Amino acid sequence: MLVLTRRPNESIMIGDDVTVTVLGVTATGVRIGIDAPRDTRIHRSEIVVAVGTENHDALRAARSDDAQNALLTALRASTPAE
Repeated sequence: MLVLTRRPNESIMIGDDVTVTVLGVTATGVRIGIDAPRDTRIHRSEIVVAVGTENHDALRAARSDDAQNALLTALRASTPAE
């Protein structure tokens, strides 16, 4: 990880087309601005992690439902009709 010290209104360049500028510093956080091409995806990391976790949980639940349905179908098939 590269660690840099920047003051308000100072920037860093990432590659040739992304500029990150410190807009302000307060006791509770740092405001940054990102200037990048429209096709560059920019997301907050905690949102990416939360979406990934939700997707993983949904996939696990879907697989669990599929397994449960397959078991119930097999049990019904092996039970003699009345």
